[in-house]
Amino acid sequence: MSSTSATARRGEPSLGGSSRRLRRIDAVVGLAFVAPVIVGVLALGLVPFGYVIWYALHDWNPLVATFDWVGGDNFRALLSDSTVWASLGVTFTFAILLMVLNVTLAMVLAVLLVQKLPGTTTFRTFFFSPVIVSTVAWVLIWNFLVASNGGINGFLATIGISGPNWLRDPSWALVTVVVIQVFKGVGMNMILFIAALQNVPGDLKEAARIDGAGPRRVFTSITLPLMTPTILLVTMITLISAMDVFAPIQILTEGGPGRSTTVISYLLYRTAFVQQDFGYASAIGVVLFFVVLAMAALQWGTRKKWVHDEV
Repeated sequence: MSSTSATARRGEPSLGGSSRRLRRIDAVVGLAFVAPVIVGVLALGLVPFGYVIWYALHDWNPLVATFDWVGGDNFRALLSDSTVWASLGVTFTFAILLMVLNVTLAMVLAVLLVQKLPGTTTFRTFFFSPVIVSTVAWVLIWNFLVASNGGINGFLATIGISGPNWLRDPSWALVTVVVIQVFKGVGMNMILFIAALQNVPGDLKEAARIDGAGPRRVFTSITLPLMTPTILLVTMITLISAMDVFAPIQILTEGGPGRSTTVISYLLYRTAFVQQDFGYASAIGVVLFFVVLAMAALQWGTRKKWVHDEV
């Protein structure tokens, strides 16, 4: 007589039944943990985006109480709208400049501050503090600093340099906003890079030094490749956030001078809440979403060619 049959006659649960119950309990517990995230994504992400697509297929203007079906007319109008294309160009320029400057500066700061030198903790706090400051407060402070008679031009005047009107000169406005945003967010990327640097195995670097590699060769051949997963994360986060920039543009330049700082998100805002053309603004929002999605997919799709340990 098998032990399973004897156990069943005694009324004791079999091992197989107990294992199945544990798996069901694990599944229920796991679902309970992820349920809030799923509900949040559905309620705050997918459902609103579905409404945006629906609105983009209509001519919706609350001022004249119109909500008429137009199909793909709004999207076809985007293809011939020079303002939209110009705003996309400004957005790409802003995003690329911000990503390159932010990531480069964060890497340099991380390499310097990972050294065990006096005062590094203070400097880490100094560079990270803008991250926790309100974006509006940060931008307002810089608005005073970069004014034509502000602190930066005042400092330049003391050394005999006449500074430009940073936010009113088309040649400087976009670059000025980029620099302000770089200093706002570089601290977070710096912390991520410091963590990545500290996780690089010391024995690998020591072995390279024994083989005659100098500090530069050790960094480029060992440290940097092992940091590529973090570099991928940082570049994706920075680029996506740069594509959606709004508050600094609204507060500092309002898209000007001319259209030199009119990024696509600010154009969407003006179309919806100034021109009251919510249907066309929704179409712009849909296009922006897919542009950001395509850029993120491109970064993710090319990771196997340069990210360490990706196969």
